[in-house]
Amino acid sequence: MPHSYNRDQLQHRAGRRENSRVDAMYQVVPGSLPAAREKQSKEVKPLICTILLGLLLVIAAVVAWCYYTASLKKLNSFTIEQLELNKNGFFIRNTTDLVFEMGFKSAPIDLESCFQDETGDGLNCTKSGKEKVDFFIKTFKPKDAITCYNIEWKTVSLDSVVEHCMYWAGGHWYGGAETSTQHWPIKISGVVVPKPYVTGDVHSRREGFGGILERYWVSSKAVAVRVNDSVPLHVGWNSSDKKAFCLHARYKDSPFQPLTGQQPFVELSYQICVGSDLKVVHRYMAKKHFKKPAITPSESMFRYPIWSTWALYKNEVNQDKVLRYAEKIKKYQFNISHIEIDDRYSSSYGEFDFDPVKFPNASELLQKLRDDGFQVTLWVHPFVNYNSPSFVKGIESSYFVTDPSGRFPAFVEWWNGIATVLDFTNPETTDWFQKRLEHLRSKYGIVSFKFDGGETSYLPAEFRTHKPLSDPSIFSKLYAETAASYSKLAEVRVGYHTQMLPCFVRMIDRDSVWGYELGLKSLIPTALTMSILGYHFILPDMIGGNTYPNKTDGSDEIPDRELYIRWLELSAFLPAMQFSIPPWLYDAEVVRIAYKFTQLRESLVVPLILRLAEETTKTGNPIIRPLWWIAPGDDKAQRVDSQFLIGDYLMVAPILEKGKEARDIYLPEGKWKSFNEGVFDRTPTRLSDFAVNLDEVAYFIRMI
Repeated sequence: MPHSYNRDQLQHRAGRRENSRVDAMYQVVPGSLPAAREKQSKEVKPLICTILLGLLLVIAAVVAWCYYTASLKKLNSFTIEQLELNKNGFFIRNTTDLVFEMGFKSAPIDLESCFQDETGDGLNCTKSGKEKVDFFIKTFKPKDAITCYNIEWKTVSLDSVVEHCMYWAGGHWYGGAETSTQHWPIKISGVVVPKPYVTGDVHSRREGFGGILERYWVSSKAVAVRVNDSVPLHVGWNSSDKKAFCLHARYKDSPFQPLTGQQPFVELSYQICVGSDLKVVHRYMAKKHFKKPAITPSESMFRYPIWSTWALYKNEVNQDKVLRYAEKIKKYQFNISHIEIDDRYSSSYGEFDFDPVKFPNASELLQKLRDDGFQVTLWVHPFVNYNSPSFVKGIESSYFVTDPSGRFPAFVEWWNGIATVLDFTNPETTDWFQKRLEHLRSKYGIVSFKFDGGETSYLPAEFRTHKPLSDPSIFSKLYAETAASYSKLAEVRVGYHTQMLPCFVRMIDRDSVWGYELGLKSLIPTALTMSILGYHFILPDMIGGNTYPNKTDGSDEIPDRELYIRWLELSAFLPAMQFSIPPWLYDAEVVRIAYKFTQLRESLVVPLILRLAEETTKTGNPIIRPLWWIAPGDDKAQRVDSQFLIGDYLMVAPILEKGKEARDIYLPEGKWKSFNEGVFDRTPTRLSDFAVNLDEVAYFIRMI
C-alpha cells in the first residue's frame, strides 16, 4: 500500500536528494580539495592583473590625450628654443625681451596637426584650416652666440598665396634694396600691397625697388632674416601702429616662374638668426650668404676722381666737347682716374662704334687723350633700338629676349626709345656682346666700360629667354657678371648676388636736390645700405647730381652752388668720387674747395680705403660702416643717418642742410679727436651746433 506524506516531509526528502547529488559531484580523494583551489587561484590572478593593467593604460592614455588637447587649447602654442609658435604666427624672445614677431597673414596654422621630431630641434605641421600644407621649423646653433631657425611653408594647391608679415618689435631695420627715397634705418609709410621683389630703375619708376637688391634684412634687436632664392618673393608693408614688413609668395600674376618641369606650388622659406648683438648676427649672415670679392678694382678709381661727360653734355657729346673737357681738367691741374664718354657717342643705340659725324676723327681723339695721360672708358647698355643695324643681326641670331611664343623679339620702352633687350641667358649673345666691346678696346684703346641699365624693370611684362628665368633678377646678375671681364675700371648699377665681382657699383642717377628722394641726403643711407648688402666698392653718382630739368635746385644748367660744394665734400670720403659738372663753372672759391678735398682725399682717405678694400677680400667687412659697427647696442648710434665710419677709426659728419654752417654730431663711446684738433673723451655724447664752415667737413679720428 503506497505511503502517504505531508508537505513538510516531501520538502525534506527533496532536499536530501539534492544534497546527495551535490556531494557526488564534488566527491574527491581526501586531502585534494585545497590543492585544486590553490591551482585555480594561481591561474586566474595573472589574467585579472593583465586586464587591470590594460585598463589602467587605456585610462592613462585617455587622460594624457585629454590633458594634451586641453593644454593645447589653453596654451595654444609650441616652443622650440626661443621661438614660440601659435596658430597666427610666432615670436622669438631673447631671455625676457621680444626681439622678433612673424604673423601668418594668408592663413593660420592648425596646431593640432603639429608635432615635434625626435631630436626636439624640429617642428612639423600638416594643416592650415582645411588645406594641407607642409610647414616646418628647424633650429640649429652655428655658434655659441647665434641661434638660427629655418622656416618653410609649402602649399599643395596650385596658384596659392603665402604671406607672412614681420612686425618691427620696436627694432630698427636695415638692408633690403636701394630705393628712390632712402632712409637709414628703413622707414615705411602707408599701406603698400606686396609687389614683385626684383631689381628696377627707381629714378624713372620711383615706387619700386632699385637695381641693388638682396633678400636680406637685419634688425637692431640682433635678428637677421634672409629669404631663400627659391621663393617667388613679393614685398609690401603697413605703417600702422604695429609696423609690418610683409613677405608674400605667389606665381599667379607674377614675373616669377616655377622651375622647368615643376608645378606652381608656392613655397615661402626663410632663415632667421638671432645673435648676441647686431654686429655679431650681421657678420655671421654676411659671411654665410654674401660671397667676398677675390680682388679689388683699379687703385686709380679709389685714388683719383672719375670725370664723366654725362651731366655736363648729356647726349650732345661730341669730339670737340670731349677735347675741351680734357683740356680744362689738365689746365686746372686736377688728378684723374679716367674720362668716361657717356650717352650718344654712337650713331644709334645698339651700335658699338663712334658716330663719324659727331666723332670724325675718333682714333686721333683717343690717341691724343692717351698722350695727355687720360684713360678713357665708354658707356654701354643692353638695348638694341629697332633702327640700329645690329637689330637685324640680333633677330637672325636669336640674341634678343622674345615674346612668350619665342617667335618674335619683345620690345620695351627705355629712356632712349623703343628697343629689344639682349638675352644674357644665351651664351651666344654674351659672346657677341663681349666681342663688340673687345673691338672697341683694340681699335681705340678703350680701357673699360660703364655698364648702364640691366634692371628687370626693362624686361617686357611677358617674355621668354633662352634659359628660363625663375627669378627675373637673375637677368641683372648675368649682366653684371658680363661686366666682370672689364672689372679693373668697370662700373655697373645693378647688384643681385654679385658681391664677389670686383666692380664698382654705382648708385642710381641722383637729382640735383638736397632731400632724401634721390638727393644729397640720400647718399649716406644708400652707401650704408649697399655696404650692409655686401657691395663695398661704392660709386656715388656725379657730384651735384645730374641737373635734370625740374629736378634741380638752382638753374637747370648747373646745380645750386652750396649744394654742389656740400656734395663734393661728402664724395671725397666715399670709396670713389665722380665729377661731371666741373668746379670751374662756378668760381675760384669752388675750385679752391675742390682742390682742397681732392688733396685731402689722397692724403687722408685713400690710404685707409685701399687698406680696407684689400681687407674686404679676406673678411667681407665693409669699407663704409654705420656708427653701430663700433657701438652695436647703442640706440642713438643705430639711428644716425648723416654720419658714417671709414673702417673703425675715421668718422665723417658732413653738412647736408642748405644754409647751415653747424650741425649736431653724435660721438659713440671712445676717445675722439676732431679735424680742428678738439679732443673728446667723455663719451658717448652729442655735440650740439658743432661749427663747420662752408669749406669744411667735420671728421673725427677715434684714438682708443
